Amino acid sequence: MELTATDVSKIAYLARLAIQEDNIPQYADNLSKILEFVTQLNSVDTDAVEPMFHSGHIELRQRADEAKQPSNSRDKILALAPDAAAGLFVVPQVIEDK
Repeated sequence: MELTATDVSKIAYLARLAIQEDNIPQYADNLSKILEFVTQLNSVDTDAVEPMFHSGHIELRQRADEAKQPSNSRDKILALAPDAAAGLFVVPQVIEDK
């Protein structure tokens, strides 16, 4: 399938890509080659091929989900903050009242 400059411009617009006018023919050629390759892949008969998730049969080792070290306590973390009150970080107001 050959893509035209108009096709590439439309694709770029839909993908919100800024493509310079002088690069459009190169993009059209590259995208046409990609579509040609996909068409070639679609023509391969894969009915007798069993689906697989990985090219090798690999089983991942599982481990128990256990805490290895004590987690940080809230008080230790708040002690590092420049300003804290009532167990929360105090930050400058970012939304103005009307």
